[in-house]
Amino acid sequence: MRSYFDALYAGADDPYGTRARWYERRKRALLLASLPRRRFRRCYEPGCGSGELTVGLAARCDSVLAADFSAHALRSAHQRTAALPQVRLAQHRLPQDWPVAERFDLVVLSEVGYFLPAAQVQQLAQHCAATLDADGVLVACDWLAPFAERACATQEVHALLDAIGLAPLVVHREDDFCLRVWARDGRSVAQREGIR
Repeated sequence: MRSYFDALYAGADDPYGTRARWYERRKRALLLASLPRRRFRRCYEPGCGSGELTVGLAARCDSVLAADFSAHALRSAHQRTAALPQVRLAQHRLPQDWPVAERFDLVVLSEVGYFLPAAQVQQLAQHCAATLDADGVLVACDWLAPFAERACATQEVHALLDAIGLAPLVVHREDDFCLRVWARDGRSVAQREGIR
């Protein structure tokens, strides 16, 4: 898998077109709009790739730990986030390098879970449960179509994350991707703001 990503990022700093493609820009906007709070204290974003979503998360978070196992991807992410002091980059391989000693009130797993076999996704889910604060929010956004490097179906990834028992807040499904948001606090945004 490392050679796949190294080859991908060796030829371009943004191989998925996250800056230019409307599909990617729209998906990112949907993810950010689905967060149930305006601000977060500490976010963990493993599989940050070129760092485009990291920039959006940094605008909403006091601190973002963005990680990837590809050194090539991290170089691209560093260029994209160099002017953002609230962003810290790290080289992590999942699930073994999950920062188990840290706590987060937001964890974003965007386009990362399906690269792992189900047993490792289950470990990932357990790490989410163990490191999310009492007001923690978990986001998963994943491509649905088959592709050669897929190790786990998106439906199975989301089912394993759902099994940790957080309250489901958002389910957005299209032909191309599925976005889910869970939280320890199951109230809707309207309930949180006292509208109902």
